[in-house]
Amino acid sequence: MFHKDAIIQRFSTYAQIDTQSDPDSPTCPSTEKQKNLGRLLEQELKDMGLQSVEMDENGYVYATLPSNSAKTVPVVFFCSHMDTSPDCSGTHVKPVVHSNYDGRDLVLPADPTQVIRMAEHPDLAGQMGNDIITADGTTLLGADNKAGIAAIMEAFQYLVKHPEIPHGELRVLFTPDEEIGRGVDKVNLQKVNAYCGYTLDGETLGTIEGETFSADGVTLTLHGVSTHPGFGKGKLENSMKIGADILAALPKDTLSPETTEGKEGFVHPVSISGLLEKTVVKFIIRDFTVDRLHAHEAYLESVVKQAIARYPHSTYTFEVQEQYRNMKEVLDKHPEVTAHAVEAMKRAGMNPEPRSIRGGTDGSRLSFMGLPCPNLFAGEHAFHSKLEWVSAQDMMKAAETVVHLAQVWEERA
Repeated sequence: MFHKDAIIQRFSTYAQIDTQSDPDSPTCPSTEKQKNLGRLLEQELKDMGLQSVEMDENGYVYATLPSNSAKTVPVVFFCSHMDTSPDCSGTHVKPVVHSNYDGRDLVLPADPTQVIRMAEHPDLAGQMGNDIITADGTTLLGADNKAGIAAIMEAFQYLVKHPEIPHGELRVLFTPDEEIGRGVDKVNLQKVNAYCGYTLDGETLGTIEGETFSADGVTLTLHGVSTHPGFGKGKLENSMKIGADILAALPKDTLSPETTEGKEGFVHPVSISGLLEKTVVKFIIRDFTVDRLHAHEAYLESVVKQAIARYPHSTYTFEVQEQYRNMKEVLDKHPEVTAHAVEAMKRAGMNPEPRSIRGGTDGSRLSFMGLPCPNLFAGEHAFHSKLEWVSAQDMMKAAETVVHLAQVWEERA
């Protein structure tokens, strides 16, 4: 159905465009360079013959493939994000194709200390004979989420070239700034105007994710007491030391990303900055239920209160910011959305595997914006690192899944 050389070329073209987002930027998109990929995608979608193709001023790319069915079919959209993570360099990405993978370690050519080993990447065991794409060892690859973009583009091109395949109205949505938690901040819902959608931003072949963390952020501001250190006895209360006491009091064997897995949540300090008089500590709080999320926040504040009680003249503020919620709450009300994806994967020759995401996607927030949106595999692995990799065959299967999904929605309308 798809040709590996074509999808490798398409993905490699996208990967070489630097689209890193910037959490410190107030603009949308957070980096203007994300629009470089957006403009390319906009032109490619126009060249395919899609309608209502547009990249708006905020960097969102929209397009529509009109229905060719006599039925009234629910409108479905497919979504991936254009930005790459700020956690690892995305400048001058040089994709490397390792053809016919044979199980040996993949030594990345520009930095031989960067080695992808099957023992550390067990999903490689299912890739024997496939074509693995990596970066050269000096940057991330950008498979998160350009693998999803490549799969969507290949699928839509295939549907355009095969008008005999019946489908309803289908839309494309490519977003900026997902990696910094702002992927749908300025999405135009009137342009999406769909019943449901699917993000292609997942990992292992055949996986479908209908459950995410619920997520909050906490900003803890500590106000100490400043005075001349030469005369500080009994007076000076160092806000940085209060912050250190709080972090030291957090559990060592539980409730942290490095000690939890599966359905376990965590309290995770992500930044600390300050001077003697004022220190700000930021946390992310994660769990699969809102009740447990709130329990973690109450626990964290109890630790804060115990620590600050030793500093009688110091104060604190504890601000909770809602970030996103478990999309399972929405998807459970629309079971056909996930069921159709499962059927599409089966038709593409896979054994679908439901999973929960220890994180979030654009689909988390889109679901609560009225657009039920589970996450499908795109084949990306070891994201946000120099060891990131994807296989051409997995991207081809993701594209095939999109085509089958279009058919399933039309058949069952």
